[in-house]
Amino acid sequence: MADTLLSVRDLHKHFPVKSGMLIARTVGEVKAVDGVTFDVETGKTLGLVGESGSGKSTTGYCILQLLKPTSGSVRFMGKELTELGREELRQTRREMQIVFQDPYSSLDPRMTVGNIVGEPLAVHGIGSRRDRTSRVRELLDVVGFNPDFTNRYPHEFSGGQRQRIGIARALALAPRLIVCDEPVSALDVSIQAQILNLLKDLQRDFQLTYLFIAHDLAVVRTMSDVIAVMNQGKIVELGPAEQVYTKPQHEYTKALLSAVPIPDPRKMRERKVERRRLRHALASEL
Repeated sequence: MADTLLSVRDLHKHFPVKSGMLIARTVGEVKAVDGVTFDVETGKTLGLVGESGSGKSTTGYCILQLLKPTSGSVRFMGKELTELGREELRQTRREMQIVFQDPYSSLDPRMTVGNIVGEPLAVHGIGSRRDRTSRVRELLDVVGFNPDFTNRYPHEFSGGQRQRIGIARALALAPRLIVCDEPVSALDVSIQAQILNLLKDLQRDFQLTYLFIAHDLAVVRTMSDVIAVMNQGKIVELGPAEQVYTKPQHEYTKALLSAVPIPDPRKMRERKVERRRLRHALASEL
């Protein structure tokens, strides 16, 4: 049997809608995540794809317990994360990390590169100061970043370089699971390819497991073993990456695929017509 590292069952996250200025009343709720279920095998990548607002990132934050789920189960390495106390959760977080979408706002501009990458080690009290310095240089070298730049600040580097710093920080505690929250969407296309190749190399070298969140099906296909397609808080299609990409079953998946650009103007025009038809079909379902 396959070794399941992460198991999510019937996950819900609802945000209350308030009304009133002096006395706020709850008048409704937004179902950002509405009954999500999937498994992620050890050493594999599950791609979570959908449009902005579909609930992808919220799902990732709920898995890491950065947001408390409204209901549902999140089992990681056999532990039910929703039931863990603060200290237990803190220790478990050494095994699961995140790479954020924005390489600019996710790094503290007042901290040096060395302090940013070494912060997880300091927080968890791992090693002496000299050991941490050595570990930081090693991590920066692993992600293709010059270790001699540890005393510089984030504003001195490009978006791609900053994302490498963020990846090094995520690797600091040698986690088993990394949630990649649209890690290349803010980068140029050529830099995107470099970061994706880096993530694949790291997965191979360190036996990492990824939950890879993105809105671009082409990017997700490159990275994923299994793809889950989200729409309005629900998973509408789940299956092997190649199957979902070549033989989509749900109209929403077909609409996402029709938006992937191809270098052929005539085919793009045909896709535009098909996209209008799919949007009409989806609107009639709602």
